[in-house]
Amino acid sequence: MGKIIAVCNQKGGTGKTTSAINLATYMALLGKKVMLVDLDPQANTTSGVGINRHNVSKSTYHILLEEIDIQEIIQKTAIENLWLAAANLDLTGAEVELVSVMGREYRLKKALQKEKENFDFIIVDSPPSLGLLTINSLCAADSVLIPVQCEYYALEGVTQLANTINLVRNNLNPDLTIEGVVLTMADFRTNLTKEVVGEVRNYFKEKVYKTVIPRSIRLSEAPSYGKPIAVYDKDSLGAQKYEELAREILSIASLDAKVDNYEVNSTSNTVRQEQAGA
Repeated sequence: MGKIIAVCNQKGGTGKTTSAINLATYMALLGKKVMLVDLDPQANTTSGVGINRHNVSKSTYHILLEEIDIQEIIQKTAIENLWLAAANLDLTGAEVELVSVMGREYRLKKALQKEKENFDFIIVDSPPSLGLLTINSLCAADSVLIPVQCEYYALEGVTQLANTINLVRNNLNPDLTIEGVVLTMADFRTNLTKEVVGEVRNYFKEKVYKTVIPRSIRLSEAPSYGKPIAVYDKDSLGAQKYEELAREILSIASLDAKVDNYEVNSTSNTVRQEQAGA
């Protein structure tokens, strides 16, 4: 079964969509089968991988309203091993239309469960808010990736997001975990960046990735050309860092899988020994 990771931060300008696109791209280039799910009405993830959002007639909006099956909107991107469930402006109306619907928080989860076994990773780009769309993302996800911009008051919005994650875990998705925290838009020439890095690492401890994404003009330019940084400028520092981040996350996922497999095998061995002793 694949892993669903929601990329969330209700604060805008944190590099959320940039992280979702480029992390998914490098995971795909490293041999994983990946689907990007655009759950943001701005549809920047859709346009960021080269799909014209104005030409998208059926989108994640129609999935949330259960008008069509998700297989009908999944499309191949120009990147090997990378697929997209596109968004368009219709999503702006989803929260209003679903407000009185029973089980509205689980619409995305219900749709993605059908595709989970077909992908190694499903990366969901959530909108910069804590509304129903983000709640759908958190309810569908196995874990949350939190991008934090290296700026003043960086932890202020993250604390609110952490509270929301706890509420979702306690009431809607008990298995939800924090995948990790990625520091973005870092400029190590400034004392502010160094202070923010220290504060975030002190707050989230080992959940903060070693890889830090720098502030980069090339990363900012890439979406306007509809290209992930791996295609737009694969030799840039931003590209190198997102590849490092993808490798770091895959390495941790591989280690966790080995631990889980060891625990399963250990439990099985214990059961067999107890049965033999009986």
